[in-house]
Amino acid sequence: MTDSTPALAPVRIGIVSVSDRASAGVYEDKGLPALRDWLTRAVRNPIEFEPRLIPDEQAGISAALIELVDAGCSLVLTTGGTGPAARDVTPEATLAVAEKEMPGFGEQMRQISLRFVPTAILSRQVAVIRGQSLIINLPGQPKSIQETLEGLKDSAGAQLVPGIFAAVPYCIDLIGGPFIETDDAICRAFRPKKK
Repeated sequence: MTDSTPALAPVRIGIVSVSDRASAGVYEDKGLPALRDWLTRAVRNPIEFEPRLIPDEQAGISAALIELVDAGCSLVLTTGGTGPAARDVTPEATLAVAEKEMPGFGEQMRQISLRFVPTAILSRQVAVIRGQSLIINLPGQPKSIQETLEGLKDSAGAQLVPGIFAAVPYCIDLIGGPFIETDDAICRAFRPKKK
């Protein structure tokens, strides 16, 4: 018996960890491994990762985002630098390169995080579109990265709160990017039914 399902096209994904200390080698970066691990489990397409570990500097973050979009990344995920501290400038750097803002992503991430900590309201994650790329700022902690991407499930695995990644493949469809298929056991992508 042969599988008649067409092969899934590779997708290029930029992953950016923003941290002064990790980029200087003061401690090990945990953001890039967390992003790579979750995406490898959740996305069925072959993934070409474009990783960057950079300091909290607005011009440098904006330059990295532009470089990744220009390199053909359909999706760019950042982690770190979204709090209220003076050095937290990832949202400003992201908005500086935006053509369209997508506020629903940040709103949903804060709703998920509020189930765990009241300080979730201090998070300033944003999502934007630049060209045919979706750029999303994620929280800095690996556990929070997984929760916001995947959503919250009960002990039986039923979805309680949808994660933001459920909307990512359809958003990328709408902006002219590649068809991304997810593993439903990790995160079921939502696409409207065809009429």
